Amino acid sequence: MFDYPVILAPDEGTVLVTFPDVPEAITFGSDEDEALLYAVDALESALSFYVDARKPLPVPSAADGRPTVRPSALECAKLGVYQAMTEQGIKKAELARRLGWHMPQVDRLFDLNHASRFDQIEAAARVLGRHLDIRVA
Repeated sequence: MFDYPVILAPDEGTVLVTFPDVPEAITFGSDEDEALLYAVDALESALSFYVDARKPLPVPSAADGRPTVRPSALECAKLGVYQAMTEQGIKKAELARRLGWHMPQVDRLFDLNHASRFDQIEAAARVLGRHLDIRVA
């Protein structure tokens, strides 16, 4: 769902990582493996800018054979709830009302640096008519 293709390019002894769909996410590493590891953090940071600005999340394009990077499972769950809320035109205040939560609780739910509990994310998804689907593959 949040698998974003990356472009890996040699850059003066390092490997530069860019995201065609998320131009704010740029990082590098000493080799491809390290660059892809750092790319997760760069992607999460960039997507948090969209959440903070209350903008729709960028839609990942087709990978077309390129490697892809996705946020961690917790961040994917948070982003999925954020995306559902955005698609339905629901504001954070309305989500707080539906959940019976205070606004700081909702703010933490969408803070990608905060370690929210999955049951909180699941509750938010449920009031938006969605559910979490967590799998180990």
